[in-house]
Amino acid sequence: MADLILRNVSHCLTMDDAETELRDVDILLRDGQIVEIGQRLESDAPSIDCRDCLVTPGLVNTHHHLFQTLTRAVPGAQDAALFGWLQTLYPIWSRFTPDHMETSAVIGLAELALSGCTTSSDHMYLFPNGSRLDDSIAAAAQVGLRFQPTRGAMSIGVSDGGLPPDALVEDEAAILEDCLRVIDAFHDPSPASMCRVGVAPCSPFSVSRELMRDAAILARDKGVMLHTHLAENDEDIAYSLEKFGCRPGQYAEDLGWTGDDVWHAHCVKLDGQEIDLFARSGTGVAHCPCSNCRLASGIAPVRAMRDAGVKVGLGVDGSASNDAGSLVDEARQTLLLQRVVRGPDAMSAREALRIATRGGAEVLGRGGEIGQIAPGYRADLAIWNMSGVEAAGNWDMAALLLAGPRRVRDLIVEGRRIVAEGQMASLDIEPHIARQRHLAQGLADG
Repeated sequence: MADLILRNVSHCLTMDDAETELRDVDILLRDGQIVEIGQRLESDAPSIDCRDCLVTPGLVNTHHHLFQTLTRAVPGAQDAALFGWLQTLYPIWSRFTPDHMETSAVIGLAELALSGCTTSSDHMYLFPNGSRLDDSIAAAAQVGLRFQPTRGAMSIGVSDGGLPPDALVEDEAAILEDCLRVIDAFHDPSPASMCRVGVAPCSPFSVSRELMRDAAILARDKGVMLHTHLAENDEDIAYSLEKFGCRPGQYAEDLGWTGDDVWHAHCVKLDGQEIDLFARSGTGVAHCPCSNCRLASGIAPVRAMRDAGVKVGLGVDGSASNDAGSLVDEARQTLLLQRVVRGPDAMSAREALRIATRGGAEVLGRGGEIGQIAPGYRADLAIWNMSGVEAAGNWDMAALLLAGPRRVRDLIVEGRRIVAEGQMASLDIEPHIARQRHLAQGLADG
């Protein structure tokens, strides 16, 4: 892979342990890795001029449902809470095909890239009409983002007391068999990995205790991570107390779903004991503030989690419950909501951006590989133009989340330029947008 050098970086947020901020530096990339940072570096490599730009580590998205990009702002679900929202959308999703899945994922990943995201997870938990996790993996390869897809599942349908329709649930033995298939086919544990697969039963109200336990055993046997939804809203807590006789944190611990190889989405309703449990066990949290607001789930106790030592990253959640996929907007929303709850000094713009970068890397088990700008880390960088109208009058480039662009100028993933001058450079996105319009219209027409 050819060298690449970022020249004249006006301001660089490294996100290292010392919270180092550098000015007027060059950053040399080689073989997908950061190799040197300094002033006026000697190199004949192709260059990107970063004068008047802020450079940050690429943002890391720890929770998404990419297939939902085709079902934004569905009228019947616009004003519903989580359970009602799901019941409106399940019948629509049941008509998806592999084409819907891949097209939706391409659009969703491109949207993330334009918001500064270099690494994304995905929680795909329904597989209608021959759809497979392979569909979103193919999409990520086209877009060029570092990818952490998880093989989700639902096994308890309405007839057995669950929430999803029976047509969308799967046999539990078949679920575990397909988890093994996709791990063996796609999981790459190397530091430069562009695809790491996880195991992710959808939620406590859509799978059995046995599947949760067996999934954890399988994942640990294969050395992959575990992911699910937990404690998302009051209905979620009530369901856990009624069906399991305990709170979600206890349920997770009893079934092997705590530890540094586990991260849970949302966790809006964690109490103090559950926060302490997550801190002690190294369990991570994917905080999804915009979706939590959109569904009126509540404000997650991020300040309390961070103070206790819980690993916290950000997620955009599915585009049907957001209804956007901008990770930089999630970071801004994070600091605003914590200030609403805890006061104006509850969270700084720098800390929220740290959660969006290094925090997410640590949640996904990649803290030593991405999320920082330092020699030896992967070359995943976001370049923000601070000379445009959105940042005009900004006195502090590092306060990007207070006053700065919401769209990245350039994005580098594994040393490759994925976004250039504010446009997708890794693929022609227009045919995919046109395809999405066609597929979405077909769903709307029934």
